[in-house]
Amino acid sequence: MPAERCVAFAPGRVNLIGEHTDYNQGLALPFAIREGVTVRAQAISGSPARIRAQAQDLGESDEFPVDHPFRVEGWRAFVRGVVAELGRAGIALPGARLAISGQLPRGAGLSSSAAMEVALCLALIGLSHEQRGEVLGPVDRTEIARLCARVENDWVGARTGLLDQLACVYGEPDAALRIDFRSLSIEPIPLALGDWRLVVLDSGERHCLADSGYNERGRECAQACRLLGIASLRDADPGAAAALPQPLRRRAEHVLSENERVEDTVAALGHGDMPAVGALLNASHASLRDCYEVSTPAVEAAVLRLRDAGAVGARLIGGGFGGSVLGLFAPEVKPPAGALEVRPSAGAHLI
Repeated sequence: MPAERCVAFAPGRVNLIGEHTDYNQGLALPFAIREGVTVRAQAISGSPARIRAQAQDLGESDEFPVDHPFRVEGWRAFVRGVVAELGRAGIALPGARLAISGQLPRGAGLSSSAAMEVALCLALIGLSHEQRGEVLGPVDRTEIARLCARVENDWVGARTGLLDQLACVYGEPDAALRIDFRSLSIEPIPLALGDWRLVVLDSGERHCLADSGYNERGRECAQACRLLGIASLRDADPGAAAALPQPLRRRAEHVLSENERVEDTVAALGHGDMPAVGALLNASHASLRDCYEVSTPAVEAAVLRLRDAGAVGARLIGGGFGGSVLGLFAPEVKPPAGALEVRPSAGAHLI
């Protein structure tokens, strides 16, 4: 008899460089990290089939019918959205008890939401196969990323691109991922840190992309494209973009320069030039602060803490408006208290 249970793990991510470029069909260089979200799914009987979900870290629960996951807010929206989107994709789900736990702080810019979406998706797909006595074979990781992005967009209300989800499902040890969001081509880029360290420091300011200025930035980029007569800011001519009204001019300037910084970072990593990587992190932060305007006083204080401690480069990561910052430290330079070292790790998988 099949065990009718399935456990999935999905990692958070750190985006080395290439911020707010994914929904502009640009370039980014994220990597998955060791910390993430685990979902334990067990089939339960009953008619109609129901989902009973428990967020163990929050001490909260939810229950709803598999075939009618009406909309709610908060963490429950992710669970219901995944169940609904899997149903629309033609995957027959049994009733299930879901236990959700994680090591990622919510709203800290480490993509706890994408990790939860992907872990839920894998666990429920695996459980569906287990119930039928089948072994889950290779899955289309890009399609899982697309499904989870629909959850983020349509059920949670954050108009994100695919960066977080693709980093989560394609992550590799010791490598960042150069992602081209136009073609969705993904190229592992060796991230040979040696004795250098990448750390994240929580600004202490929680963010929720659906409620922050994140969606407004997406609308501004779309407006800039309409004025320029192009499909994506990636196609913007710098001269034409310079004639845009503010703040659209600044938004376009960030996207164009950030795409260049991704390519420059790939080249610097290829040469083992970590000080150059640090300088690019600093330039990215300045652009995010001044051109894209997604920083906050708490974020700036966290960046300053890293630089005062000796970071050769530091920048905000994630959507901004709070969350964590990333710092690059040379060997034997000690990061400040509270900083978490991060290294590239494997992508989402069944346990």
